[in-house]
Amino acid sequence: MLHLAGDIGGTNTRLCLVETNNENISILREEIYPSGNDGLVPLVQKFIGTESKPEKACFAVAGPVMNQKCKITNLPWEELDTERLQHDLNIPKVSLINDFVAIGYNIVLEENKSLVTLQEGEFNKDAPIAIIGAGTGLGKAFAIPQGDSYQVFPTEGGHENFAPYDPLTQKLLEYLQVYGTVDVERVVSGPGIVDIFRFLRDRYFFREDAGDFLAQPDPSFAISKGAEQGNFLCQRTMETFVEAYGAAVGDMAVSLLPFGGLYIAGGIAAQNIELMKSGGFMKAFKNKARVNSLLEKVPVHIVLNTLEGLKGAIKYATTKM
Repeated sequence: MLHLAGDIGGTNTRLCLVETNNENISILREEIYPSGNDGLVPLVQKFIGTESKPEKACFAVAGPVMNQKCKITNLPWEELDTERLQHDLNIPKVSLINDFVAIGYNIVLEENKSLVTLQEGEFNKDAPIAIIGAGTGLGKAFAIPQGDSYQVFPTEGGHENFAPYDPLTQKLLEYLQVYGTVDVERVVSGPGIVDIFRFLRDRYFFREDAGDFLAQPDPSFAISKGAEQGNFLCQRTMETFVEAYGAAVGDMAVSLLPFGGLYIAGGIAAQNIELMKSGGFMKAFKNKARVNSLLEKVPVHIVLNTLEGLKGAIKYATTKM
């Protein structure tokens, strides 16, 4: 049986065609496309062509899924609707799942070896699992033990209000409030790195070399590379970002107490491992009122494989549809 799986993000759309035979899964073809402005259907039609006829498709999407419909948060596409997708793509069964639900299913359904552990903690197999990750946006999900497996639930926790935790981030919040309400995704994401850079340049380090980082095709990536190469403003930006990231992850941890493991996904963490390990992230993670010792018991891991969402969509398509 042919299955189509996709991971639809604000920047890229990853598609994969797989064949199943009993319990064996063979990946036939994978492609990555810029998500662009035209919508999902043209990308899938280009990918599968006229010869491949998938019987089922699962798309992991970066946005809330309600009644098998989704308006992707960071794309100008029209709302995705599984009934319309089934018709337009001529695929008998299509499912939409939140992208971090897909990541969660891949984490809980297989032994994950592509991890960097920031804190061993005290693992408890009966406790919840938390999944969070910054990229184009900030995704969050959690998993609850269910028999011998888990059930994964989506959230829109990236849109909680941003909570400053020191004088600098209080000033950052005030700087960003000119544009309206500030959610945590506005700071802890790729675009958040750019906003932090602008804030530090405008308010504190206007005499420092700002380079041409903001003029690059991917300015957040350029800023992170600038930090590695010793640019002072980029270094301060990434330090502030990592602390804000740690604080946001700590907020999720005190809400869920995920002693089954807290997994940090998304490309930004995977591409900045040494910075994530340097201390600022975990210090901010544990800097909570009266519960520092409790957070020391949470196992914290970075997921290195940035294709976890696609792999989770494959698992969902082949085992749960």
